[in-house]
Amino acid sequence: MCLPIRGKIIELHDSAGIRMAKVDFGDVTRQASLEYLPEADTGDYVMVHVGIAISKADEAEAVQIYKYLDQLHEENLALKEEIDHALMFEDIVGSSEALSKVLHQVAKVAASDSTVLILGETGTGKELIARAIHKRSKRADRAFIGVNCAAIPPSLIASELFGHEKGAFTGATQRRMGRFEAANGGTIFLDEIGDLPPEIQIVLLRVLQEREIERIGGNKPIPVDVRVLAATHRDLNTLVAEGQFREDLLYRLSVVPIEVPPLRKRVADIPLLLEYFIDRFGKRAGKKFRTIDKKSLKVLQAYGWPGNVRELQNVIERAVILNDPGTLSVDETWFKRKTLQVAAPKLPLNGALLRQE
Repeated sequence: MCLPIRGKIIELHDSAGIRMAKVDFGDVTRQASLEYLPEADTGDYVMVHVGIAISKADEAEAVQIYKYLDQLHEENLALKEEIDHALMFEDIVGSSEALSKVLHQVAKVAASDSTVLILGETGTGKELIARAIHKRSKRADRAFIGVNCAAIPPSLIASELFGHEKGAFTGATQRRMGRFEAANGGTIFLDEIGDLPPEIQIVLLRVLQEREIERIGGNKPIPVDVRVLAATHRDLNTLVAEGQFREDLLYRLSVVPIEVPPLRKRVADIPLLLEYFIDRFGKRAGKKFRTIDKKSLKVLQAYGWPGNVRELQNVIERAVILNDPGTLSVDETWFKRKTLQVAAPKLPLNGALLRQE
């Protein structure tokens, strides 16, 4: 039996009552029978045995291979995205008591399949904690799919997460696999979960309960074996009280909550982070720094770091660029935040008259 291969239908016609398709396989075009694929249409991607009819058994085999290839395709896209967008830093750097406590929790929860909610301020490294959990889990050899819920328009997030069928909405020219299907067997990381629209919160709750999804425009449940990790810098309890976040979804997500400490609570880690970032950015810039100016070190340790590790990374990258090799120093003016002066709101004429009266 020859292995079914993937191609795109570019033309349809009948031959002796059997639906035939002209299929483009990239470097060659061949005829194939679509007798057992009545729903196939021009533009669709199909799995076929070139030049022969697809038997029912072969069709089932082809469908499985098609799904597997699609999943590999999505995993490859996710890997490229991970490589192209540099993370805050590759490894979790530090030995402070606050960070050690978090890493101890990571080691314990990684072995389970429970949902984890990672809490912490912006820039503390929540995605690094999520990746650490994945790498130490039994799913480590499968995909880690990250989704920033705040970066996707509300109108597109359902399709992004759960996929859609061909013709489900304007512009849906072919079936698309969502992030949950792409992460099947692996881990999905929902960053900024607090920004998820209310209607998607309901769907996500069902996914967590039933472990199955439905594509937009579809009516067939698709089982998914995915571990869900979520993160937010927002106070979800406050959002629940304000009616912006579902309480039952919060319970589902926070089976194991992990709070990542801000940098101001792990000052002991700053020298290690400095050494790490100076080496990293120094190699990138072709510069070597032997020491850091003592006055600069004191400034860095005394600063409150509202932007946390991400802000420290940016400061060191700037210092490496602006300093000559040898001794690294930072400018104290970089840490003086300018207060924005907000102009008084302009009142319409009728409002000014009303206030005067």
